[in-house]
Amino acid sequence: MKRFVAVLALAALAACAPREAPPPAAPPLPKLALAPASFADLPGWTEDRHAEFLPAFARTCARLARLPDDRETGLGGRAIDWRGPCAQAAAITVGDHAAAKRFLETAFRPFLALDEAAGPDGLFTGYYEPELRGSLTRVGAYTIPLRARPADLVMVDLGEFRPELRGQRIAGNVVNGNLRPYPARAGINQGVIDNRADVLVWADDPVDAFFLEIQGSGRVVLPDGRVLRLGYAAQNGQPYVAIGRTLIERGALTRETVSMQSIRAWLSANPAEARTVMETNPSYVFFRVLDGDGPLGAEGVALTPGRSLAVDRSLIAMGLPLWLDAEDPLTPNTRIRRMMMAQDTGGAIRGAVRGDVFWGAGTDAAERAGKMRSPGRYWLLLPQAIAERRIRTN
Repeated sequence: MKRFVAVLALAALAACAPREAPPPAAPPLPKLALAPASFADLPGWTEDRHAEFLPAFARTCARLARLPDDRETGLGGRAIDWRGPCAQAAAITVGDHAAAKRFLETAFRPFLALDEAAGPDGLFTGYYEPELRGSLTRVGAYTIPLRARPADLVMVDLGEFRPELRGQRIAGNVVNGNLRPYPARAGINQGVIDNRADVLVWADDPVDAFFLEIQGSGRVVLPDGRVLRLGYAAQNGQPYVAIGRTLIERGALTRETVSMQSIRAWLSANPAEARTVMETNPSYVFFRVLDGDGPLGAEGVALTPGRSLAVDRSLIAMGLPLWLDAEDPLTPNTRIRRMMMAQDTGGAIRGAVRGDVFWGAGTDAAERAGKMRSPGRYWLLLPQAIAERRIRTN
């Protein structure tokens, strides 16, 4: 759902540069370290309503059930390591928080996640499922295209070529037998791919359309009242640039006032400059029509409000349970402490301790997501079999 991470500085591509003018060295990639912990180390562990986490866990289990036993699942695990925990979770009575807590304490072992360079503290933001107005035909105010994945867009999972690049991807199109960068947002807005990317629906507000891309999925209400749910299909491979930073650099906002709400307000109040500002983010997202009861995350399962987290998938495997401890963006001096599932990723989600909480749809979700820039930590919960192997080999 949340826009994959595009890696543009790769040794394989840098080799094509002239020898007399080598490109600058890429900054070192963040590294994940895991420190064994106990459930007593998890702040607020006894206060969560643990059974509310199980529906999100069940969606991951349904995906894992389709995999062969020996399929790798990340962090040294295989699908077979999840068979027992998934069966145990399925046997818990709905709403039995005590049983869910006991299950987690017996089936898993927590590990504090650390950035090897920066330590255990990181940044946690939020996202939501927005709602737009749209039309299946271009008519009246409905002039902003929401496009399907172009037929010529090639997405490359670099982990299939080099194990150390697991979770990293690039995208482009093939020109004369070579993979070239795909057009950036400005070029797409100017029509350079109009004959390559079908329009799924026409929106009536460019700012709403832009934020749909940032969120990665959303609901489009058609003139007859029908609702079309769109989800992430692909991205153009260009780097994600936060336009909040652009507005700060221009003096339009300050670090203290920047938020999703203030960015939207500025764009709406300055329509003549809005397109130029939005085009400072060259990343562009393509969509597909979704069926089902929720937006799909990068794991390929429907997201659960308040229980699904977007992470850096180059470091954190999709489908891992984790314990989050972060500041509550709406209530001073309180914490968000709960079980969550790593089920999504995003272009701005980079780092060993970095997450984006999915808050669902509606006004409250948008408010919480827009204001969330919370320092915090998380602990990964590994099935006992995976945990024992990691401890033995480290």
